[in-house]
Amino acid sequence: MMRILFLTVCLSVISFAAQGQRNSDWGVMAGVTTYLGDINPDGLFRTPGVGGALFHRYNFHPRHSLRTSLMAANIRGSDAAAGNAFQAARGESFSGFIGEIATQFEFNFFPYSTLGRKGDYTPYLAGGLGISFVSTGEVAFVPVIPFAAGIKINIHKNFGLEVEYGFRKTFYDNFDGLIDPVDPGHHAWTHNNDWYTFAGVAFTWKMFNRLIGCPAFEEEKNYMRRRR
Repeated sequence: MMRILFLTVCLSVISFAAQGQRNSDWGVMAGVTTYLGDINPDGLFRTPGVGGALFHRYNFHPRHSLRTSLMAANIRGSDAAAGNAFQAARGESFSGFIGEIATQFEFNFFPYSTLGRKGDYTPYLAGGLGISFVSTGEVAFVPVIPFAAGIKINIHKNFGLEVEYGFRKTFYDNFDGLIDPVDPGHHAWTHNNDWYTFAGVAFTWKMFNRLIGCPAFEEEKNYMRRRR
């Protein structure tokens, strides 16, 4: 199962990166990650780490896109930051590294193109599948379900700015070294307390191949036709 999921994600990255540049955006994102689990059950921005991502987006339509991404981030948690007597007495903490490769489908609420008018914007939702490399005391490859919400805005010609906040549902309960005390016979796949989040700002751009001509006119024409 892990091999099939890993190959599916890798093939998606390769195939969509090779598609025509007229429908492609590239981006770089920087932000913060937060772990959610036994040490930090509910603090969305408690003990944040630093993360960054590179991504490619293939736009099927002004409302529909497929994004493939590579992310690297620090992750950590500490009982000392929780502010309760039980965790202060327990005194557990951890820190480590996460690498992620993922493919997500994006839905734009408004028609959007990187070559649209300056100031064009849209909120969007994203969801998909991915694999994370986790190193927080032990090393593991973990399947994840990433989903996010954000907003895109054109800032100049073929450049855009995006703000996104996303969650990663993992199938792994040992980011922090604390495994829930549940009878293995009652351990369903839905029972897992270890998630991580990523909040970031992205800069996107569209690169052109001069050998195939400038795509601005055709894309803008198609974009305006689909808005009607």
